[in-house]
Amino acid sequence: MATVELRFSALPEHVRTARLVAAAVARRAGVDEAVLDEVRLAVGEACSRAVGLHQSHDITAPVKVSLIEEEKQFSIEVGDEAPHAAVGGDTPGADQDGDAETEEDEMGLAVISGLVDDVEVSAGQNGGLIRMTWPAAPPAVAVV
Repeated sequence: MATVELRFSALPEHVRTARLVAAAVARRAGVDEAVLDEVRLAVGEACSRAVGLHQSHDITAPVKVSLIEEEKQFSIEVGDEAPHAAVGGDTPGADQDGDAETEEDEMGLAVISGLVDDVEVSAGQNGGLIRMTWPAAPPAVAVV
């Protein structure tokens, strides 16, 4: 199992770099070429979400991305350190800005779920993690 870890400041301009790195590692891991656009879009959405959460909570810690190559699958984990309300619960004292933020967050997760068949989302007071997984085949070995 090989893992590439990427950490970047929570700035929107770094999301593009994360997308490019994710696509390159996915290609090397054997993810089907037809799926690479979905990988790029899903990683972009997950990273943009994490950047937004860090900025709205004034968190200076970097956004973390792990690109994990396994025997027959490729996974990407995008982690943030923003406190999250309990899944399906309301944040006490949330105002209209909080409601808009929650709505935007749910929209981002819906986009990711539409792009990736295998998605796991976990969140708590110490941050959240989105794990996205695609099937992968090892690159073919040329016979000489």
